[in-house]
Amino acid sequence: MILIFNRSFLLLRLLPILLLVLLLFGAHAVFAAEATGKEPDWVQLLMGLLGGLALFLSGLDLLSEGLKKAAGQTLKTVLSRLTANRFMGALTGAFVTGVLNSSSVTTVLVVGFVTAGMMSLSQSVGVIMGANIGSTVTAQILAFDVAAYALAPVAVGFFMTFSAKNDQIRYYGMMAMGLGLVFYGMGVMSDAMQPLRVYEPFLKVLKTMEQPVLGILAGALFTALVQSSAATVGIAIAMASEGLLSLPAGIALALGANVGTCVTAVMAALGKPVEAVRATVVHVAFNVAGVLLWLFFIPILAEIAVAISPVAADLQGSARAAVEVPRQIANANTLFNIINTLVFIGFATWFARLAEYLVPDRERVRGPTIEPEFLNDAALKAPSVALQQVRLELGRVGELAVGMMRDLGPVMLSGDRKRMDEIARRDDSIDLLTVDIMAYLGKIRQNTLTEEESREHQGLMTAAVNLEGLADVIESDVRDLMYQSSQLRQVTGEDTRNLLKALYQDVSEALYLAVKALRDADQQAAEQCLALKERIREDAERILARKSKRLYSDDQEYLQLVQLQMAFVDQMRHIYTLSKRVAKEVMLATSAYND
Repeated sequence: MILIFNRSFLLLRLLPILLLVLLLFGAHAVFAAEATGKEPDWVQLLMGLLGGLALFLSGLDLLSEGLKKAAGQTLKTVLSRLTANRFMGALTGAFVTGVLNSSSVTTVLVVGFVTAGMMSLSQSVGVIMGANIGSTVTAQILAFDVAAYALAPVAVGFFMTFSAKNDQIRYYGMMAMGLGLVFYGMGVMSDAMQPLRVYEPFLKVLKTMEQPVLGILAGALFTALVQSSAATVGIAIAMASEGLLSLPAGIALALGANVGTCVTAVMAALGKPVEAVRATVVHVAFNVAGVLLWLFFIPILAEIAVAISPVAADLQGSARAAVEVPRQIANANTLFNIINTLVFIGFATWFARLAEYLVPDRERVRGPTIEPEFLNDAALKAPSVALQQVRLELGRVGELAVGMMRDLGPVMLSGDRKRMDEIARRDDSIDLLTVDIMAYLGKIRQNTLTEEESREHQGLMTAAVNLEGLADVIESDVRDLMYQSSQLRQVTGEDTRNLLKALYQDVSEALYLAVKALRDADQQAAEQCLALKERIREDAERILARKSKRLYSDDQEYLQLVQLQMAFVDQMRHIYTLSKRVAKEVMLATSAYND
């Protein structure tokens, strides 16, 4: 069963409509003496606005869900590969945000790539700018006046979603059903607001929105409360379709929505890594600078929007405005973001430097209080994006494990117990991150996942368990072996030491390749890891053969040393087995997406 919307989340997003109704009552109290026309039925008005917005938001969520599932891995693939320059990055950001219907999720992906070193902060600026363009796609769709036919895609989408056996068809059905609900909800809100067309107090309140500063503040406040710029612009379009809102007022509200959407980004960045905060600074600086740039040029933007929008020449007065203004608002919103991107994209490096100046580097915490860097709850809106975040966080876990393995060799030779204890303590960080990763995977599982996403989810969970187990082997078993060997007077001969060193180096290489394969979804690295199986087996057999030939001494300490050496070989093979399992999961996931 598809979960159309979360009740508590929807109630929070309906709160601004309640505030709007309170504003209507307030306006009625203030202007009661001047009111003309029939008094609106406030109960019917409230039901229409709340019910219409509920349908609108649930349809928007369903549409986004279908788009995200249909796009699948394309989203993160496009972002990771098509950001060679700032202009391509802007196009990529626009495309991904248009699909996700959420610039915040796009920003989360970008932050993940920047933190992982897969993209520079300057490259990310173009993507963030393009995300603003992509966020206007919904407004363009909403400007079509097709509410009378909205139930047709709802019906078609319903039967596609619940009767089709093919997943892709079901996703298209979700998109159709969501789109129909969006338009139907718009129609319900529009019908509910019809009595306000002759309610003078409310018209006076709306008239004040034509003052740019007031309109921008209202749009910013509403968007900050509802946490959706699409909802703000959608309501503006619904009002305009009833002749309630003028083009300048609609543009001011749309500009304010661009500022209000920054509030969500700022809240999401609180307590997050430096890269996340810097991306948020870029987002806020770009949006605020763009609004300030147009603050005194709204009439010019309105003229351009009128010039490029269709004209209803056969209509006059308010009827004509009701037909023309919705599309003009949508076009002005898109123009605003496109022009801003073209103007500011040349200053991408400056935005990056500003963010780096305002948010300087801070020392990473590597002790037992380590925090996840990539597990952002905003990404949970798109399971494929959230799974990518888990992959990047597992890359951090893998790097910690690789570091433990890399530092193990010199310590085993020196017998430095203090240094060995320091290496073992890193396992605490791995344990903490693994707990956070498993909890985050649990949140992802609450979504409806595609077959491919479910397979990737299972693979990442398995990889997390194997990496944690691998670190535990080093932290416990290998450390115990080192402690015991350091108490013996008998030392390992040079030939045996070289054989053990060769085994250790091959296992270390296998672990590095497994982590690389996991973090980057690199099938070639996974294949190289698996290909080391024979070499590692031969390393172990050479050591075993040498010890077998020389096992003639009755020196108890020598025999104990041989036992420890064989135990070390077993632990190295155990580490390789766990590394191999990680690589196999990558191979399975990659082949699934290539099928």
